[in-house]
Amino acid sequence: MKTVCGIDLGTQSCKVVLYDYEAKKIAASSQEAVDMIAENNGTREQKAEWYEAALASCFAALPEDARKTVAALGVSGHQHGFVPLNEQGRPLYNVKLWCDTSTAVECTEITHAAGGENRIIAEAGLPMRVGYTAPKVLWLKKHKPEAFRELRHILLPHDYINYLLTGRCTAEYGDASGTALFDVRRREWSAAITALIDPKVINCLPPLVKPEGIAGEVSAEAAAKYGIPAGIPVAAGGGDNMMGAVGTGTVKDGFLTMSLGTSGTLYGYSDTPVIDPTGDLAAFCSSTGGWLPLLCTMNCTVASEEFRSLFGLDVKTFDAEAAKAPAGSDGIVLLPFFNGERTPNLPNGRASINGITAANFKHENIARAALESAIFGMRIGMEGFNKLGFKAREIRLIGGGAKSSLWQRIAANVLKLPIRLPAGGEAAALGGALQALWCAGTVGIPGIKGASIGELCDEHIALEGALVEPDPKEAAAYDEAYGVYSHYLRALSPLYR
Repeated sequence: MKTVCGIDLGTQSCKVVLYDYEAKKIAASSQEAVDMIAENNGTREQKAEWYEAALASCFAALPEDARKTVAALGVSGHQHGFVPLNEQGRPLYNVKLWCDTSTAVECTEITHAAGGENRIIAEAGLPMRVGYTAPKVLWLKKHKPEAFRELRHILLPHDYINYLLTGRCTAEYGDASGTALFDVRRREWSAAITALIDPKVINCLPPLVKPEGIAGEVSAEAAAKYGIPAGIPVAAGGGDNMMGAVGTGTVKDGFLTMSLGTSGTLYGYSDTPVIDPTGDLAAFCSSTGGWLPLLCTMNCTVASEEFRSLFGLDVKTFDAEAAKAPAGSDGIVLLPFFNGERTPNLPNGRASINGITAANFKHENIARAALESAIFGMRIGMEGFNKLGFKAREIRLIGGGAKSSLWQRIAANVLKLPIRLPAGGEAAALGGALQALWCAGTVGIPGIKGASIGELCDEHIALEGALVEPDPKEAAAYDEAYGVYSHYLRALSPLYR
């Protein structure tokens, strides 16, 4: 057996898969939960030490003989997290996460210093939104000045895993483009933006490697710790959305990937930069050489999980309850902003149930409204793609919510595109493994043929089941329901800005 390893550091867990590239199947996998620190002021943090422990546990859970077959590794990680390290590579503070909204003030300060949002977009390609890395760096400077004085390395979570494996600090275009410290058009760190925070920041950012390049080689220390061969290449890796794009084959025009997880994302590949003047679609780079325009909402499966817990229902029963309600939930509309929100830009957002009457106040309507709210958020991105001339033939659906047949139908009808599911269910981890295979072929590892990332995706990614096609009657009902959702969103948004 010959394998490549994909590592996916998610918000809630770390996953490791060993992919047998000759048999074209996952040979082994493991998973370890990762905790979160949450506070009412929007703080969402983790400790870098938790990542190290989770990674070690994942490798230890894999068969020893299987670990020795690994020829290369690729790492996926949740985007935007700020891992601050000192000169010796030790963490200086907690990792502030993508869903942390405690830096809204810093976003405003950086935007004002730049001369307004239009100037930020002109320089970096995207606005300074809560959740991105740049305001977290300014937050550290203001609130933890002693830690900031020691700061020597600014890493993202996937960069930190690469560091644990190789001992080297590096970054790549895709994940770096989500920091708001990066010029997405030129694919380089932005001296102009970093200077708005502090002159030292530009020197704390790691060197960039190309998508097909390597972050380094597995160190002797890491090899002994994780039971994998020393000296094998660690691919550049990327953010979880970038690796999800690889793992679903969204590496060429014509497809969109939608992820229904704690956050919701909708993204597609482009050969040229796609800059949205509204800032709703983030102008990210891909981790395969192009660009990856992307919508991100901070509250996707959050609403259904909160109400499922409140009602005391398991996932299957909650879905069955929601299926009893009609499209549009008989007029009940949920704004699902339990964690504040990035798109729309409502960092102080709060969740609310709207449109309740004595006639429609039922469990099934609330349950369905929770599911619908996640997809209504995605429609904001679909409208952005349409305005920018991005035409898609189908959506490839991933994430925990993708397992729900009801959610699949809601997505097809709200977004008016066929839905298809990639086989396997671990798109980001598989994407990391396929990027590792691409890297291994590029650096000339014996027995691994050199191939483009598109060719590798065509060869190794399987799709399961038939397309879920939109139903014209339900799609029309959802046009009306989305109009009602938009009405409540416009009315309540001023409260949360």
